[in-house]
Amino acid sequence: MSAADVAARAGGSAESVDTAARDLQQRLMASGHERPKEETCPICFDPIELPIIDHSTVNVCCMKRVCNGCLLEARRRGIYNSCPFCRTHRPSDVASAVAMILKRVDKGDADAIKHLGDRYYHGRQGLAKDVPRAIELWTEAAELGSLDAHYQLGLAYCTGHGVEQDKPRGIHLWQEAAMKGHVESRHNLAVVEYNNGNYELAVRHWMISAKMGDEDSLNEIKDMFKEGHATKAQYAEALLGYRDAVEEMKSPQREE
Repeated sequence: MSAADVAARAGGSAESVDTAARDLQQRLMASGHERPKEETCPICFDPIELPIIDHSTVNVCCMKRVCNGCLLEARRRGIYNSCPFCRTHRPSDVASAVAMILKRVDKGDADAIKHLGDRYYHGRQGLAKDVPRAIELWTEAAELGSLDAHYQLGLAYCTGHGVEQDKPRGIHLWQEAAMKGHVESRHNLAVVEYNNGNYELAVRHWMISAKMGDEDSLNEIKDMFKEGHATKAQYAEALLGYRDAVEEMKSPQREE
């Protein structure tokens, strides 16, 4: 739930609720303008292109997400059957892959716990679908700092899939992640504000995520401009910021 919801449920006065809401909005807009280090390739140290899932691969041996450019370079150097980061031999089957993930889970690796939750949620790669178990794992991963787990839990609570629907809780999870640079969470907060008729706040959120390289956010600002809810200057600023972010994510290997 939001800071305002916390104050309200605790019996806070209307003034304290308004103050909490203002403070939260100030923190939301002042922080999370840089993407988290987890979204930087551990080999080339460049931020991974968005959407991340299309431009990188997670290696279950070490749970490091390596960009497609570095994967290509590794293959050029003859590295086919081992991890390009830690050089561990790739798992030969699904059971071996799950065993590697579980080994990382036992060590309290937030990314591994979140990844295992994904597998239970979708019921894939040797694991039976178990949404409640996925929620448990995402919750544990979020407590350990996984921003992706914050995002997935936010979706679950906002939609009521696998848990009792609790939109304020889901939005709060997105807020926590957005303040630490999670682009998708920031984008979704803008959608929430747009649906609530808070167009100015929606534009401000999308401005931040567009400048971080999110094309969907840029397109939303473009549509807002056409609708009269964003200015020409805002769209121009977002477009320039988006282009700068995209340029920062480019590399010769990624372009091939």
